[in-house]
Amino acid sequence: EYQTELATAKANLHSVIAEAKAMELEVNRVKDLVSKNVVSQSELDVANAKYDALAAKIQAARSAESSAAINLAYTNIKAPFDGVIDRIPYKMGSLINEGTLLTTVSDIKAVNVYFNVSEKEYLEYVKANQETSEHGQVDLYLADGSRFPSKGKIETLEGEFDESTGSIAFRARFLNSDKILKHGSSGTIRLTNVIDSSLLVPQKAVFEIQDKSYVFVVGDSSRVRTRAFIPKTRTGHYYVVESGLEKGEKIVYEGTQSLKEGQVIKTRLVTAE
Repeated sequence: EYQTELATAKANLHSVIAEAKAMELEVNRVKDLVSKNVVSQSELDVANAKYDALAAKIQAARSAESSAAINLAYTNIKAPFDGVIDRIPYKMGSLINEGTLLTTVSDIKAVNVYFNVSEKEYLEYVKANQETSEHGQVDLYLADGSRFPSKGKIETLEGEFDESTGSIAFRARFLNSDKILKHGSSGTIRLTNVIDSSLLVPQKAVFEIQDKSYVFVVGDSSRVRTRAFIPKTRTGHYYVVESGLEKGEKIVYEGTQSLKEGQVIKTRLVTAE
């Protein structure tokens, strides 16, 4: 329909231009006759008036052609950026209403990843990265367990915790040059805390009583005593000790289930896995 309207407008413009050219020749002919006193001036005035009317029609025809071209251009949908287009559920000729969503185009050269962390994890991260907490780097592990090749940069975090979940939301941006990430993808974010000169305790050596963490410390005469300690965080198979244990102390690595307070044991040094 819009193509037909444009074609009709073009044809009408060409027709009016042709009429105007013919009228221009007529005006010149009448001018010559008037100069020879063959016809009166009034005939020339009539010819000029007809020519002016055709000139106005040309302007109107040009406007009609321009309007038809604009309407036709509106039928070509262009995205303001390059991206990946989603499925289009409509076939050619389908009836749709104004405001109907045709499809979705996603710019996935760089992707925003949203994730939430608990208040405890947030505080641990901020304390360990006080200078870079708002713009630190994070790792993304995909649904298959593989690590996404590019590191993400934390861009923003919300100003308050969600009272219903006790968590706070972060947003990190990842460059996605290989277009691996898609809109709606899922994965796991890993925040990295930099800890210097910390004391680590293997998880295997730790047991819990009423939500407190304990280890068996080997004292004088190889006698074991239970010792509570406060873990700062957990990394891999180890606890990072905040307080309760000192460097150089010996702890029982395995076999804690069968030990009793004050029991004398035979020890040997082992390397934790």
